Amino acid sequence: MRPTRSSLRHVAAVAMAGTLVTGALLGAPAQAAPASPASPDAAATLADRLGDRAAGAWADASGKMVVAVTDAAAARQVRAAGATPKFVTRGAAQLRSATAELERSAKIPGTAWWTDALTNQVVVSVDSTVTGAKLERVKAAAARTGGTVRVEAEAGVLSTRISGGQAIYAAGGGRCSLGFNVRSSSGVNYFLTAGHCTNIASTWYSNSGQTSVLGTRAGTSFPGNDYGIVRHSNAANATGNVYLYNGGYQDVTGAANAYVGQSVQRSGSTTGLRGGSVTALNATVNYAEGSVSGLIRTTVCAEPGDSGGSLFSGSSAIGLTSGGSGNCSSGGTTYFQPVTEALSVYGVSII
Repeated sequence: MRPTRSSLRHVAAVAMAGTLVTGALLGAPAQAAPASPASPDAAATLADRLGDRAAGAWADASGKMVVAVTDAAAARQVRAAGATPKFVTRGAAQLRSATAELERSAKIPGTAWWTDALTNQVVVSVDSTVTGAKLERVKAAAARTGGTVRVEAEAGVLSTRISGGQAIYAAGGGRCSLGFNVRSSSGVNYFLTAGHCTNIASTWYSNSGQTSVLGTRAGTSFPGNDYGIVRHSNAANATGNVYLYNGGYQDVTGAANAYVGQSVQRSGSTTGLRGGSVTALNATVNYAEGSVSGLIRTTVCAEPGDSGGSLFSGSSAIGLTSGGSGNCSSGGTTYFQPVTEALSVYGVSII
């Protein structure tokens, strides 16, 4: 039978449809098997590897890792690695440029800054001492970044916190908290605490009457960093746990890097055990005594006397209490020296 015009049109349409479907199938990538959820370290490593096409990583409310990206190709890599991509407008280079502007123009005691990966901005906080011309200087620096930096007020006054974990006492006066007991490869026992603590004395005691020597300073670094190390006089004093101020202890079996969104706890000799979460990494804090960079920013409260104390998550050592603002009555912000850096510098490991 001779085909009609309508049947020819129908055949052509079917043929065209077949061509489109076939082309779509040929051009589609093979469906990859779902990736295992990315760990915090894996997400951070991927963000670093993506360079200026990424702008940080964090854990969402469900615990899944999110990586901020600036283009579709980077987003595909993030999905393939088992994390969730979030598109942002500012890459790592622009955020670094804004931070550099603050380093040049706003290094004033009472200020602190960090990258807020969730909002894709650099935040500079100012405490109650930053007023008048100093505050205008900070605002001017922020304005020069074209919206990349936002300014926030910080309750109270930024200061170092003298103490933490269980109390340790400096010869000549001053109280801090022990962070973590550590051991060298040769078997010598030490403990880590804040550098602004170890700066003030060489000999440390376990009691306020200073009759029981705990150890002697073997190294200290503050400002710039905020860690110090003390050699135990009696190796038997070095236990591998953190006091929880309820009669119990938390075993600590190793150290880990912090990540944004992580739940953490802090033990300190003034305010005991407190909890919160990590809100930023690589923060810079400008104390009256000097600036410290590379700190972990948290919602955990602390008060004078908590310095040097243990920041931990489960059985992992995370940080050493450096300083902050606010208190444990109305709430506050506390910054911590990453413990992994101190372990690496002194060549020791958690007991």
